[in-house]
This record gives sequence, C-alpha cells and structure tokens, in this order.
Amino acid sequence: MRASLASSIAVTCAAAIALPVSLAAPAAAEVSPAPGLPSAASALPPALSALPPAPELPGATQSLPLAPLGGTDRALGGGADGTDAQGLTRRDVRPFSLVGVVWDDPTAALHGAVQVRTRATGGDVWSPWQDVETHNEEHGADPETTEGAGRALKGSTAPLWVGDSDGVEIRVRGEEPLPEGLRLELVDPGEDPAAAAPVTRTAAAPGPQAGLNAAEAAVSAVNAQLAAYGATWIPALTKAAVEFTFPYLPRVQEAEFPPQVLPHPETQEQAAVVEPAVAAAPAKPYIGPRPKIITRKGWGADEKIREKGFVYTKSIKAAFVHHSATGNNYTCKQAPSVLRSIYRYHVKSSGWRDFGYNFAVDKCGNIYEGRAGGVAKPVLGAHTLGFNTNSMGIAVLGTFSKSTPPAAAVTAVARLTAWKLGLHGVNPKGTSYLVSGGGNRYKKGSRVRFNAISGHRDGFATECPGVRLYGKLGTARTSSAKYQGRR
Repeated sequence: MRASLASSIAVTCAAAIALPVSLAAPAAAEVSPAPGLPSAASALPPALSALPPAPELPGATQSLPLAPLGGTDRALGGGADGTDAQGLTRRDVRPFSLVGVVWDDPTAALHGAVQVRTRATGGDVWSPWQDVETHNEEHGADPETTEGAGRALKGSTAPLWVGDSDGVEIRVRGEEPLPEGLRLELVDPGEDPAAAAPVTRTAAAPGPQAGLNAAEAAVSAVNAQLAAYGATWIPALTKAAVEFTFPYLPRVQEAEFPPQVLPHPETQEQAAVVEPAVAAAPAKPYIGPRPKIITRKGWGADEKIREKGFVYTKSIKAAFVHHSATGNNYTCKQAPSVLRSIYRYHVKSSGWRDFGYNFAVDKCGNIYEGRAGGVAKPVLGAHTLGFNTNSMGIAVLGTFSKSTPPAAAVTAVARLTAWKLGLHGVNPKGTSYLVSGGGNRYKKGSRVRFNAISGHRDGFATECPGVRLYGKLGTARTSSAKYQGRR
C-alpha cells in the first residue's frame, strides 16, 4: 500500500534526507562503495560482521556436454542433411526449472536452432519441442570493461523457463560450424526462502539480530535510506514524500552533446524528435511516486555467488526495456524462482559478475531489484551491449515477440521509470545522448540520441524486447511523464 506523506516521512526522512546533493558516482570502471555511503564493510557494526555464515541458499546447476548427433539420431535431426548437429537423447536428470546452452568462446555466435523438450517432475508426458533464443550476445557487459573481458565469460543462449522438470532432450543444429564446448545448463532455483518479516529497526541502528551474512548485509546497506536492514521489500512512497525527500537533485541536461547522431536504422522516430533546449532547473523536481520494490532478499538471491563489491556509472540518462525471452509459462508466484534461475544462469553459466538487469518486472506488475548496488543508485548493469554506461535495464519477464505484454507490466515500467529517471532529472518523454561502447548497430565512440525510455533494439540489432512490448513503449513514456507530474 502506498504510504501517506506523514507516515512515510516519519519512517524514512530522517535517514534519507542525509543523501548527498548528487547521485553521481565514480566512473563505470571503478568498483567502489555506493555514492554517498561508507563502504559496506565499514557501515556494519563489528558484531554483525562476526556472525557465523548463514546456511547456503538452495539452488544448483547441472552442466552436461553435448555430443554429435549421428544418422542414428534422426529423431533429433542429426546428420540427415549434412548439417552440424549436437544434442542429447532423452534422459533422466535431477530436478531443474530453467535451461540454456553455453559454449567456450563468448565472441563466437551460434548460428542455428536450439530446441529442447522436457518432462515434468514425477510425470511421464514430454512437452513439445520448444525453441531457445540463440541471439543473446547483445545482452551483457560492454566490451573492454572488466566484466566484459572476464576470463569466466561464456557464449550463451537466452535462458528458457520450463518449470519443475526431471527429464530433458535437446538438439542443436547449426547453419555453420557450431561453437566449441557446447554444454546444456539445467538450473534448479531451489525452494522459495522462508518469507521473513521485515526488520523494524531504523537504518541508523543496524544490529546482529538482523540475521544477515556479510554479503547480504552489504546489499542491504546500500538501500539503507529506503528500507530497514534485511527488508524483503522497499515500501512505496507518495510523490509528495519523494519530492520532499529528494529536493536538491541536479537536473541532467538533455542536450549534453551536439546533434550529430545518425537516425535510427529502422525507423525515423528518434531522428524526428526535436532537439531539446538546455533549460534551467525547474522550480520543483519532477519525480514520480516510488513504487514498491521487492528486494534481492525478497526474491531469494544468493549473495555469495556474485562478485563482491558494486560498480557504478555516473548517472542514469535512459532506460532500456527488455523481455527476458524465458517464455510466458510462469505464474506470478513463480516469478522469484524465475529470477533466481536467471541470476544463477547469468553468474554460474554465463560468467557475469551478477544478475544482468537493474530491475525486473513480472506479468502481474511486481517490480524486483536486479543487480546489486542500491535501487536509487546509478548501478552499472549488463543488459544492453554498448550502452550500459549511464543507463538502466528493465527486464519484463516473458517473451513478447508474438504475445502482448500484460497492462500491469507496462504500467509497472511506467511507474518505475517515473521514479528512477526522475531522481536524475530525466523527462520520460524526452531524449538523451549516450556514447556507444561498441556493438553491431553503432560503432564505439558514437554519440547516439535515444528516447529516455527505449527498447533494447534501439541500441543493438536484436528482436528484444519483442515487437509487442516495443509497441507499448510510447504508452509507457506518456504514463511515466504523467506520474512525474508533467503535461
């Protein structure tokens, strides 16, 4: 429930009013504490750091090497027409809920088709063949960043949610030679963690009774102005309370670079936007109400599997909307399991430092904290290859190439961007410039003008976020601006 102005200020203002004048942070390449806060370790009392480690959260990954499919495997499409094919015949495995395929060289592309079928746990009926999205290289860290050049990186397909299963069969057929080291990844998200009641102490007085291990405490500390230590959600806040709490945020100039950007290759929409004039700071901030955000603690992220520390960019100038391409066969109750599976796949299978997106939204409109570092902070994500700097990524859980996204999800995107873009002075119906870090649409160093709320395909040649979700972004921009109080 959205808090009233009086009660919200009473609970949160004492800590939040101490936020720095700017949310600007160190350069993207630097790993550092959250802007305006001491390091996570120094922010915690000695007693909390001395706690015994918490039990390991459930979840596991089975990694199975694929084998060539010969003429005897014609049911799987192997060898019949001379194409390169690998796979696995039907087999029993330990329970899992999400599948994906990885390979050794992250720069190699898988040109071909990946299909799987699965058997529900405890049953004997096999699903039809399901396609796995092979074009996933456009997600990830920017080239030449520490994360983008990490030794653990793998090439990978998008993950596919299949639900609780204990049998699998896979076929991979290449239009050209397949990458080396193909492996099937079967991810078990584990059981949902027990829903602990949110801690009621103020952020100024954390203590060992919060029951957090060091990694969990570090993640909680960077949201300490917004919620108590160990909270499973960050409460909603009214527009008036948000604007009272953040009265001195600087306005981000939207015409930072000269207009020398090529028009969008597929549409003239961006090129037709009139270049905004550099304006003085408005008399009042335009920040939307803060929506309720389920924390990483709330969806059960195992903080021990990600890399330590947080990485920040300087600001947030644009939001890129994605679909997760994991399919639509999940319930909203299962969404935390989907997130835990994607998180484990991003880190353990693909070799990323953390969950790739800054936020996620499920089909019921619930909003989730994604990559660790603080929901109000400019956290550097790995979502839009070439344009992760000074942007944020929002993944709507599902696949929307043919399916229309639920209205609740589109509304959640509008509410989230009204708040987060508003913190950085960005008009959701305006435009901003970003500098390309390299990709297949804009060469490195190009200064590109984007709508403040853009689709992934605007920065990279990809189907993401699906044509049906992409078509709803205009609605999201208009609604987001209204939430900010703009006409």
